Amino acid sequence: MKAARYYGNKDLRVEDIAEPRVEPGKVKIRVEWCGICGTDLHEYDDGPIFCPTAAHPHPITGESVPVTLGHEFAGVIAELGEGVTGLEVGDKVAVEPYITCGECVYCVSGRYNLCVKGGFIGLSGEGGGYSEFVVVPPERVFPLGELSTEIGALVEPIAVGYHAVKRSGIQAGQTAVVFGAGPIGLVTTACLRAIGVEQVVVVELSSIRKAKAPDAGATLVLDPSETDVPAKVRELTDGLGAHVAFECVGASPALQGALDATRNGGTVVNVSIWGHKAEIDMFGLVMRELNLIGTSAYCGDHAEVIELLRAGKIPAEQFITGRIAVDDILDAGFRELIENKEENVKILVHP
Repeated sequence: MKAARYYGNKDLRVEDIAEPRVEPGKVKIRVEWCGICGTDLHEYDDGPIFCPTAAHPHPITGESVPVTLGHEFAGVIAELGEGVTGLEVGDKVAVEPYITCGECVYCVSGRYNLCVKGGFIGLSGEGGGYSEFVVVPPERVFPLGELSTEIGALVEPIAVGYHAVKRSGIQAGQTAVVFGAGPIGLVTTACLRAIGVEQVVVVELSSIRKAKAPDAGATLVLDPSETDVPAKVRELTDGLGAHVAFECVGASPALQGALDATRNGGTVVNVSIWGHKAEIDMFGLVMRELNLIGTSAYCGDHAEVIELLRAGKIPAEQFITGRIAVDDILDAGFRELIENKEENVKILVHP
């Protein structure tokens, strides 16, 4: 079968590899669409980061590069291994691409996104969505019902935003500020609106990305180069500030802006993955009793995201900005997103 394989820094190859066989207790999926994630781009440009190397093979899979990339994928069940129930061949499904040990204190307590040995299908081994077939455990498989597999490929990135929203504790009727209108900022905005948050302010510098924010649900878009964002947010909230702010940029000015735009006792959720140390005003965080929390991917969120999509509460189609074949993944996918990231949200790959 055809697959896009990661060998190392700036080394991605489309190759023919053996088709995986279904095993007892596993599900074989014919992949129809897989989204290109920013993590994949970082892996290509700066890695290996998450992908295991020969010196440090993954502790669960035992694999090292080359690995098949792609973790935002959906498809159709092609075959069920012996003993699998509750799923049918032909079902359209999305996949929660975790690889977990099932034994550590976090897995046992249900917080498997914090597994001490954990990894991801499409980064840590066990195949990936940039291939024709993937074999996965049934607990990672979520039926889509009438949703298309194109929308199914968006479930994983939307779940990142949804998990961040749930972690924040925000309630309908409160005010949120989202710093950054890249893919994760946009899906976080959409998730906030989906749960009934009426006022969502998006902060973004790029004119192209600013234009995308209202369609995702932003009620106001602010450019920090033109507007004193914390002052404007306080003006909108009786002088208090937002209940919750979400940092989706990975830059110190954005994180500090999120802290400054949040009311005393409020919460700032750091959603972005940082490649460097942050610099913020710790004195203000302490004296204003702000809650600064992290959020890691998702955990038990896929089914709820699918229900929101089925109910039409998340306008997901707008996030798809390109559809390509796996043969074109390097030029029309990775390089397109790296060189024209502001113009794109999500490019889907068809294996």
